[in-house]
Amino acid sequence: MAEKRKTRPKKIRFELSWGAIAGVGVVVFCLFLWMFLLGVWTGQSLLRPAVVDQEIAAAGRAVKEPTLLRAERKVIKTGDSRGRAEE
Repeated sequence: MAEKRKTRPKKIRFELSWGAIAGVGVVVFCLFLWMFLLGVWTGQSLLRPAVVDQEIAAAGRAVKEPTLLRAERKVIKTGDSRGRAEE
């Protein structure tokens, strides 16, 4: 009888030079830095409570109006350009 041959799984090998390893490291570092900065910016803009904006506006400081969704925007004109109500 013939003996069964044992098949070995193929091994995958990556060969990189020191320069390529350093290049991959720099790219990965830049990606992580970008994701960190993007996460901080997103966290600051999304998690900041709207109450803080209202308190600053009430204190008389110039503050931009918080952005609203299109469905929430309402344009109401109650007076002339000097803020006086129409009668």
